[in-house]
Amino acid sequence: MKFALACYGSRGDIEPCAAVGRELLNRGHEVRMAVPPELLDFVQSAGLEAMPYGPNVQSFWDAEFLRKSTWTDFRHNFWKVQGPIKLLRAALEPINHHWAQMGTTLRSLADGADLLLTGLTFREAAANVAEYYDIPLAILHHFPVRAHGQLGRILPAPLTRSAMTAMEWVVWRMTKDAEDAQRRALGLPKATVPAPQRIARRGATEIQGYDEVCFPELATEWAKEEVRRPFVGTLTMELSTDADSQVASWIAAGTPPICFGFGSIPVESAAETVSMISAACAHLGERALICSGGTDFSEIHHPDHVKVVGTVNYAATFPACRAAVHHGGAGTTAASLRAGVPTLILWSTDDQSIWGTQVKTLRVGAVRRFSETTQESLMEDLRQILAPECATRAREIGSQMTTSAESVARAADLLQDLARSRGRV
Repeated sequence: MKFALACYGSRGDIEPCAAVGRELLNRGHEVRMAVPPELLDFVQSAGLEAMPYGPNVQSFWDAEFLRKSTWTDFRHNFWKVQGPIKLLRAALEPINHHWAQMGTTLRSLADGADLLLTGLTFREAAANVAEYYDIPLAILHHFPVRAHGQLGRILPAPLTRSAMTAMEWVVWRMTKDAEDAQRRALGLPKATVPAPQRIARRGATEIQGYDEVCFPELATEWAKEEVRRPFVGTLTMELSTDADSQVASWIAAGTPPICFGFGSIPVESAAETVSMISAACAHLGERALICSGGTDFSEIHHPDHVKVVGTVNYAATFPACRAAVHHGGAGTTAASLRAGVPTLILWSTDDQSIWGTQVKTLRVGAVRRFSETTQESLMEDLRQILAPECATRAREIGSQMTTSAESVARAADLLQDLARSRGRV
């Protein structure tokens, strides 16, 4: 069978699709992927055929949208309608701008395919292409994006569901012109309801690429609806890196450290971040392993109780550490939960805050906005997650998590069954 996989975003968005693609390829299927240009080498190194999909990720998102000043202004003006609307328009502007180009790539990628799998970004455009070719559509979610009432009990469940449903309508209205243009070009009728409703009506499968234990009541809530949202667990390839050996040696040479990891979004001040971590850990008598992501820490001086490295294999590193402190990406959060270590999430974007909320709700760690973190707050949070009861609870949750191999196999099984269900063998 032929599978078309289209995903856009940072490596954390691409790796889940690549993990499933590699599994399908190993099962003898034909797999074609579309990914951002700077991640072509990463996907091709996994043995997958790939084509460029959209612009470079760094040029796609306006850096100002993620800066502390933007979010501070947003919080101060949240009570004004134009506050959230302005921020949402800023987030959706690049999507509208690149919609036609991405749609063209999707149409080429999916030609002759038996199934189209897409990630969260541009899922609406992918849904239109799947409708055009009349092939099954699968969407990979790395956190719950469909309406539900299990968001850490921040709001009453009915209000949470209503707010999420309303947001789907608002997003549709703000992207409607771009989507209408794509549907006209494909010869499809004009859309009259938001994409999530159309996706559900066509029987698309929305794969939940995270463990059910992370949102323990979500499956029960969604079971009341006529939707396909199976939980498979987090999809990763757990790739080794050049730094793994030296990291393992450094860890073994002393007491287990606290591992600090950062995602692809650069921190505003690398020097201040290292200084804050160094001072907090020195005060607590802990060692710190700092793993850079999109931030260059290489030229920053640090004391002996701190080691700074590049990318590491979290699946191998986290189990050897006392705790994990990171940005709250879905894959990194799954790695710390699977490792059974307490977790502190210092988040920068909304999806990361959701994972932070769940870590707190599960009683396996703590959460704080990264831009509001200080040396004092970091020490306070570290004391909390290093408490024996938090470590015990983290091990308990870790024993309930699926392994990466199990998750990838489940997802591949689902996609094969979906393609075959339409008689495309």
